[in-house]
Amino acid sequence: MDYPKELDIISIVGPTASGKTSLAVALAYELGTEIISADSRQVYRRMDLGTGKDLADYKINGTTVPYHLIDTEEPGTKYNLYRYQQDFFETLGAMRSRGLRPVVCGGTGLYLESIVRGYNLSHVPQNPALRQSLEGLSLDELTARLAALKAQAGTALHNHTDVDSCKRAIRAIEIEDYNLRRPVGEREFPALPALNIGLTLPREERRARISARLRSRLEAGMLDEVRALLAEGIAPDDLIYYGLEYKFLTLHLIGRLTYEEMVAQLETAIHQFAKRQMTWFRGMERRGCTIHWIDALRPMEEKVATALELFRSTQSSTL
Repeated sequence: MDYPKELDIISIVGPTASGKTSLAVALAYELGTEIISADSRQVYRRMDLGTGKDLADYKINGTTVPYHLIDTEEPGTKYNLYRYQQDFFETLGAMRSRGLRPVVCGGTGLYLESIVRGYNLSHVPQNPALRQSLEGLSLDELTARLAALKAQAGTALHNHTDVDSCKRAIRAIEIEDYNLRRPVGEREFPALPALNIGLTLPREERRARISARLRSRLEAGMLDEVRALLAEGIAPDDLIYYGLEYKFLTLHLIGRLTYEEMVAQLETAIHQFAKRQMTWFRGMERRGCTIHWIDALRPMEEKVATALELFRSTQSSTL
């Protein structure tokens, strides 16, 4: 694929429940542009409540702001960062051919950073022999094996969702093993000049929003959503692989957690996830990405005005 050489984006980042989608939609509406999602789970069809798609939020003043990289994959499949980069640049190229500068919105910091910093990736194929050798190992044993490989590679175990199930841990080991044996080759993949806008919330407000949203989604039928996916024939392990809501609701539906245990453990896991998101975004700043932070508690009109001012201030210079 020939990647465009001169592209720029506006990104909206922040922890879960900070109001990223609403701000992205309002900003895209004002700029007459479209949104590209940077969420690792919203690519899956029929996984709506659990991934927080909130598609109704894309409607503003009687208009639906177009969005991309949402509802592109079937549940049970394994989408990954390599695929995201391919899909992102294909979408971005099509938008730029129409004269559009996209607003990128999502909470998967790795996806966003891979775009703005130009990660070099290659496709990692499955290794049946390695997988067979890992079968039967406990999650603790797999985690230790992964940590050892990362230490050998000089990296750290930052993303703990890699080890929240045996299946994910085995895939993470497979990738680390592949990269150790065959270093990732250089290829043309440009870092994108970006205006990064972040939404920040006080810790207690963030926790309150997360708890309220979880209960709202449970009342809206999130358990039925997961039950329907299982009824389609999607294996429980495949849903558990997606983590968070799909992990804990599936564990409840297959009888391994009571309803009360499911809610309590899921709520704790989402709070921990939001904290890891902010840790990732702060890490992006340390790694050279400038993020302009806006108080998420400000009125929407003020947040949009601030974002537009930031955008206009970059018009005459490289973002």
